[in-house]
Amino acid sequence: MATVDELGNPLVLPVCFVYCGGFIYSPIDNKPKGVSPDKLKRVRNIIKNPNISLVLDKYFENWSKLYYVIITGRAIVIYSGDEYQKSLKILTEKYDQYRKMGLERLGAPVIKITPEKIISWGDI
Repeated sequence: MATVDELGNPLVLPVCFVYCGGFIYSPIDNKPKGVSPDKLKRVRNIIKNPNISLVLDKYFENWSKLYYVIITGRAIVIYSGDEYQKSLKILTEKYDQYRKMGLERLGAPVIKITPEKIISWGDI
């Protein structure tokens, strides 16, 4: 996922995500971080500038099988409510690691992405 700060400086990082109901959800989990979730650069960037980009790709040694999807859109950070709880539930169902770490009990924020444009290449 790529975000930009108020000066236009990009930040690109890998994320775990789930797609549901036309939205993409990505949690702030409890892997070691140097700051609290609200102070993470990606969270601060989204609050100041909600424009994001997300790249999904698959590599093959046979390059004729390569593909990617680029999603651009807008993001918000959600902290509570029914949608928040549902996003934690479906993330936990998708990723066994989140079930084991107790993602649904952490109280950490979730990034909600509303896709606005999708570009793809290759045979998906």
